[in-house]
Amino acid sequence: MFKKMLVPLDGSEIAAKILPKVIDLAKTFKAKVTLLHVCYSGVGAMAGEASPATIRAEEAQEQKFCETFLAKAGNGLKDQGLDADWTCVDGVPARQIIAFAQDKGYDLIVLGTHGAGEVAWYMGGVADKIATHATVPVLLFRTLEFKPPFLKEVYSATPGVG
Repeated sequence: MFKKMLVPLDGSEIAAKILPKVIDLAKTFKAKVTLLHVCYSGVGAMAGEASPATIRAEEAQEQKFCETFLAKAGNGLKDQGLDADWTCVDGVPARQIIAFAQDKGYDLIVLGTHGAGEVAWYMGGVADKIATHATVPVLLFRTLEFKPPFLKEVYSATPGVG
């Protein structure tokens, strides 16, 4: 069913928590896995907060970081017997991930959702943008544990209720 899976990673340990699930999926479907990181350093440059030399140095540092953590994760997938590769691209993460998946013919995007908290309700996180705009199926795995309060806890904490 799925022959090419795209797995965006942001370099965090939280995002990497999906890799065991990716391994299981890829083995089940005998799918190729591509790890993708989007380098995005445009905020400082757009705001004019850094010199061109500083921006170039930050971009080079980000690229080196990307290549290091993706190679480690990708080689871990290969050690599990998977057909895996990895790449780094520049741009706005959600847009680049969606375009990369569509342009390269991926069957599935698999990514973790960090549960960015209250801000994500208003601004929308990268995972939300991908899930709502991608032209290929998207599989989201919750990677950050969040325990919502039980109704009993809410009621007992509310004066005059419970």
